[in-house]
Amino acid sequence: MENFADRLIATIRSKNSCVVVGLDPYFKLIPDTVKQKPIISHKPSLEYAARVILEFNLQVIDLITPHVGIVKPQIAFYELYGWWGVWAYAETIKYAKHKGLIVIGDVKRGDVPSTAEAYAEAHIGEVRIDDIIETAFATDAITVNPYLGTDSLLPFIQTAKKHNKGIFVLVKTSNPLSGEFQDLMCGGRKLHEIIAQKTHEWGRDLIGKEGYSAVGAVVGATYSHEIELLREIMPSAYFLVPGYGAQGATAKDIKYCFNPDGLGAIINASRSILYAYNTSPWKEKYGVTGWKDATREAVIKMNEEIRNIL
Repeated sequence: MENFADRLIATIRSKNSCVVVGLDPYFKLIPDTVKQKPIISHKPSLEYAARVILEFNLQVIDLITPHVGIVKPQIAFYELYGWWGVWAYAETIKYAKHKGLIVIGDVKRGDVPSTAEAYAEAHIGEVRIDDIIETAFATDAITVNPYLGTDSLLPFIQTAKKHNKGIFVLVKTSNPLSGEFQDLMCGGRKLHEIIAQKTHEWGRDLIGKEGYSAVGAVVGATYSHEIELLREIMPSAYFLVPGYGAQGATAKDIKYCFNPDGLGAIINASRSILYAYNTSPWKEKYGVTGWKDATREAVIKMNEEIRNIL
């Protein structure tokens, strides 16, 4: 199997899209037409919620597959419903892979080495049970938290290298108070700049034929003034960029995430795609009954906006 970054780039080129659709299922926003399917109703509440989420995800994946090549399920929205929710998470990954999509598990894991190894094998590796080898979730990449230091990330890096998977290190996140810690000055540099430098170093041994590393970085689009410097620090890292759409970032904000070759970044949107029927202009045009048309048009529009700035 080829390097993760090379596979990512091949997918981006084949779909002519660097959009990532975040599969963040807000149960209350899922249309009633999905909730009322006969195979779903009359189940215990946690199972019911999980089956609704899975059915919604399957329909969304079918809608977006012609237009994008990457999805990112955020595991918290599944864990909310206990083991049934985790089942829906696993089934979502399985279906997305069946449709040929790259799946990034947004799990933000990070822990002491022995625990990190278990997390890594669960999400991007494999587990041996007596003489049988199984894969638990089989995502192509995951997000990881560097707060515990290099030894907490080495198991993820080593597992990614062994199985040709990827990781995205939290460098500069999109939430409003990310600067509370990430912008602290440490020896004349902001903490997130130091993490960016380490991310560049961690990725040196995982660079593919296209010149990009399987060790990428999460860089929020909501902090566009930081992006240009981070791109200089991490020239070979692929940026996973949240904050587009519902969080307020626009195509202009992400321009400097990309290298001159037009590569180097994938742009995530979740609510603005999944629940486009709830926002203008699609709310007035389609309403909830036309949610599929709204989602499809929202993806197409986002693709066009990003292509224009490239």
